[in-house]
Amino acid sequence: VHFRYVVFHPFLDEILVGQIKSCSQDGVHVSIGFFDDIVIPPESLQQPAKFDEAEQVWVWEYETEEGAHDLYMDIGEEIRFRVVDETFVDTSPTGPSSAEASTSNATEEAQKKEAPYTLVGSISEPGLGLLSWWTNS
Repeated sequence: VHFRYVVFHPFLDEILVGQIKSCSQDGVHVSIGFFDDIVIPPESLQQPAKFDEAEQVWVWEYETEEGAHDLYMDIGEEIRFRVVDETFVDTSPTGPSSAEASTSNATEEAQKKEAPYTLVGSISEPGLGLLSWWTNS
C-alpha cells in the first residue's frame, strides 16, 4: 500500500494570514482555508479592544491625535497573526462509559468534543491584524 499525507504544523512565532471566520466573547476565530481551529483570545488583540455585542465583532479603539477611531474586525476580512501557542488533544476513540448512556448524551458529547489540534494567535504587535489596517493608500 502506498499513500501520501500532508502535515500542517506551523512554527511558534510564525506569521500567518487567514480570514476571520467568526467573533465571540472568546476572541476572534480564524480560518486559513484548509484549517479552521485558530483562535485569537481577547488579551492578544490590539489594545484597547472591545466586543460589540450588537454586531458580534471585536473593535480596536485606535487612538490618534484627532481622537479615537473604531477599527472593526469584520467576518471575511484577511488578518495577519503570529502563532503563539498550540494545543494537541488526544482524540483516540474510547468505549462507552456506561451501559446507561442514552443517544441524547452521545449527541451532546459529540458537540462538546475538542478539536484535535488548535492554534492560538496574537495580533498585539505593530503590523499584525487586518491587512486593511496597514495598507498605504
